[in-house]
Amino acid sequence: MKFRDKNKFVKDNMKKNKSRVFMTVLATAMACAFLMVLASVGFGLHKYIVQDITETRLVTEVEIHGKDDPDNQYLTDEDIRYFESIENVKTVTRYRSLDNYEAFYTFDEYKVPYVTTRVVHYPSELQSNFELEEGRMPEAANEVVIGYHFSHHLEKDGEFIENAEVNMLNKEIILTVPQMKDGEQVTKDFALKVVGIAKQPTKQWTQDNYVNISDETLKEIEKFTETRLGTFLNPNLPEETIEQLKDFSITYSNISVYTNNMEQVMPILEEVQEKGYYAYSAVQELKEVNMIFSVMKVGLIFIGTIAVIIASIGIFNTMSMAVTERTQDIGIMKAIGGSPKMIKSLFLMESAYIGIIGSVIGALAAYAVSYGVNLLLPVVVKGMYGEEVGTDILLSYIPWSLTLISVGISVIVAILSGLKPAAKATRIDVLKALRRDI
Repeated sequence: MKFRDKNKFVKDNMKKNKSRVFMTVLATAMACAFLMVLASVGFGLHKYIVQDITETRLVTEVEIHGKDDPDNQYLTDEDIRYFESIENVKTVTRYRSLDNYEAFYTFDEYKVPYVTTRVVHYPSELQSNFELEEGRMPEAANEVVIGYHFSHHLEKDGEFIENAEVNMLNKEIILTVPQMKDGEQVTKDFALKVVGIAKQPTKQWTQDNYVNISDETLKEIEKFTETRLGTFLNPNLPEETIEQLKDFSITYSNISVYTNNMEQVMPILEEVQEKGYYAYSAVQELKEVNMIFSVMKVGLIFIGTIAVIIASIGIFNTMSMAVTERTQDIGIMKAIGGSPKMIKSLFLMESAYIGIIGSVIGALAAYAVSYGVNLLLPVVVKGMYGEEVGTDILLSYIPWSLTLISVGISVIVAILSGLKPAAKATRIDVLKALRRDI
């Protein structure tokens, strides 16, 4: 019997028992959809967390936070030269932050408190893909680049101006630095010109309100405060600490090493850690996240497979009844020369069709449920907690790999469910079958 004839025979028999086949297909579809939706939670959370890590941090970056040396924890130019000498290092960025929490900025009638003021090395920043939203890079000593949200955190008459968005490009801002001298607090103003605004962060909740000043400006501040990094001298500080602050040697609060590609991150991370540096990389975190979610996804697929196995009981019953009802047809096929292999293939094809149709319907339903869950999640969270949730959050995500795995499991289980009834069909006695006595 040709495949086309087998296909027609199977379809005709399935049409004879539409209601029973429909219920079996429905059960298979529900099981497949359950498997996909359940596993999609693991895939969705995995994708969202990985996306969050890779968007907020560069995967080619190795952050250096200090040294494991109680007598010398600070990072210096010597350390930078060492990092730059490592093979496959693209660039090394470094920050020196103003250590004066009493300092603040003013712009016209506005005040901008609680701002991170830092000195950056622009050549290395440009190599690490630092970008501007507007303006240009500084050229003069008094020129600065401000963070994207700097102009969104303004105060006027002691009150925060909500949603304030003032264009500060090419405008002058004043940095006021206080210091204790002869028992009294004195201040000095430093006029700075905004020539660039940093690119907006990819994440909505990331607040970027720093000011990048020049090394010359920091030296002027240190000259006024007479302390390293412009530190404010609290009267209660011990004399020993004050003496340490009088040391103007250049140290860095943060250093980042950038590699040429992601594959080189872990070897470099391990090398600098062996040298006694406190180092961290998002790749290290990604590795742990991937391992955890791989176990989680396998577990969810296993639980979903149990539902498919339960649904296969319906396929087994349907095929067993089909064998019983078609006993005479089986006898006729055997009488005219039909082989047991051919008869067995007919029933396996039928169970496979049930699995394929059910899994396809289930897959389509799973995609619809996944889309609906992601669409309604922000609305539900806002209704329950009154908080906005980013539209990029994923609770459910169905990649093609999950679809193929789910459909494959459903079809294989369906075929296995039809094995015993198909084998039973091959053992039917021809004479008894023709007499309808079985």
